[in-house]
Formats: sequence, structure tokens, C-alpha cells
Amino acid sequence: ADPDNLEALAEAQGVEEPNKDFYLVYLSGIGAISGTSIPDEEYPFIYGLEERLTNCKVISDIYPYSVTNNGLTGQRAFAGLWQRVEKMRLKNPNSALAMIVNVRNIFQLFVSADRRYGPIYNIGIANEIMRGLIRHGYRPIKRKPVVLLGWSGGGQIAIGSTAFLAPMAGDVYEISVGGMLSDDPGFYNVKHLWHLFGEKDKLQALGHLLFAGRWQIKPQSPWNRAMRAGKIDLIPLGPVNHNGKGNYFDMETKLPDDPQGRTCGEKTLETIQQVLTEAGLLKAAPVTPALPSTV
Repeated sequence: ADPDNLEALAEAQGVEEPNKDFYLVYLSGIGAISGTSIPDEEYPFIYGLEERLTNCKVISDIYPYSVTNNGLTGQRAFAGLWQRVEKMRLKNPNSALAMIVNVRNIFQLFVSADRRYGPIYNIGIANEIMRGLIRHGYRPIKRKPVVLLGWSGGGQIAIGSTAFLAPMAGDVYEISVGGMLSDDPGFYNVKHLWHLFGEKDKLQALGHLLFAGRWQIKPQSPWNRAMRAGKIDLIPLGPVNHNGKGNYFDMETKLPDDPQGRTCGEKTLETIQQVLTEAGLLKAAPVTPALPSTV
């Protein structure tokens, strides 16, 4: 997209630019129904991001499974069906009918990873991310850093969109939380990627099995070239599950043998806080000097 056109769009929005150093866009997993309807367990996590990332604008209203940011309950032919599914999921998140949301969205994940159709899908998502950024006060002309935080299926869609978002936004980083990642060409454009994974999470591990470009026999794939360039950090979070008790967002279940007694959710948030601080994006908490001894 033309930077001048993007800046003109930002000016036309009339939204005041937040006093923040960078932006973080949260892309939910395959359980999301819309940008404002995600599984309940994710809301405390998003609030935790807002509290900890003090010099960052957190954006969480992008629906990564639609190239128009139109949620399943929006203006669609089957919106009524999805609205009933949403109500049912609120009563019983584990019902069989509620799982059709996951099935529908996982197909979108594989479209994003497909070399034939993926670029069309990913450029649509990149445009919606940019529109979302501008809607929240982002000024393209200033090119402040953007972090895409993709959970589960959102991890792949984040890296897929990076190839098209980076030319519009400048430095684009990604944090994958249990993401099923392919060997997407977006790795050529990402500034850095941190892949956070639980040792009990078998779903995120499928990315290494399903996508041949992540195998060592494909040394020239985008994934392996990014690994050699030091652009990818693989960070284990301990015995964390993908879903259910002890998942990445669980704020009640404590990690076994964790010296600080942290819950799974606290470990995820603190790890994100740490990598962003080490990257120079997040301001470190000021150290209060010790008072001089009076003894």
C-alpha cells in the first residue's frame, strides 16, 4: 500500500495517537468467533498484557480468520447459525457443536500456509491489521514497531501476514504462543520471532511434522534460513498444555517445580515481558535505589 495513502487514511480517522512506543496486535486462536468474541480464558491474558506492557498499545479486535475482519456472527449468510453456536459455547465451551468453530477456522490456517492461495489470504489479513492499527491511532509515517502476538492458529496467520505488513509498517516482530507454524515466506520479512511452547503441547509440535520446510533436509526454506540468521528463538515454558488445565492462559494452575511459584498464565506473561524488554521494545521497570544505611 502507498504510505501516503495510509497516512491520509490515518489523518481522516481523526483518532488521537496514543503516547506509546510500539503496538501489539493480538491474534486469537481457532476458537475465536469474531474480534470481540474469543474464549473466556483469553481475556485475563489480554488484560495482563495491557497491565505489563506499559509503553505499548495493545489491540485485540482483529479477527484473523476473515480477510475482511468480519466475524462469524457478522453480516454473513449463516450468521444466525454462528450466533446460536456462540450462545451454546457460553453455556458449554466443550460441546461438540461448539467445536465446529475450531474446524472452520483451522481450514483458514491451512489456507494461510498454502503457497498457492496463502498470499491472497495473507495480504487481506495484513490490510485488516493495518486498518486496525490506524483505527487505534497508529501513524504510518512514524513507522513505530509492531508486534504480532499469535496464539495457536493465530501464530501462522501472523507470520503469513508479515510479508505484506512489513512494507507498510516497517519493523514487524512476532510472538507465537503455541502456534502451529509453517515455513512461510513471511520469515524473510519478520524482524524477530519468539516461539513460546509448552512441553506438553502436542498441537504446536504438529507444525514441525506437517510442513516439510521446517525439516533439516530443506536447508533453503524460509524457516531454516531464518533459524540460521538467528531470527527465531524457541522458548520452552515448561510442562504447559495447549488446552484444558495447565494451558498457556491458566491463571490458577501453578507450574510444578517453578522456584517462583508462578501459574502457567503468569509464566507466559512474564516471558513475553522479558523478551520484549531484551529486544529493547519494552521499557524496563525502574530500579529504586536502596536507601543509605543509618547504622
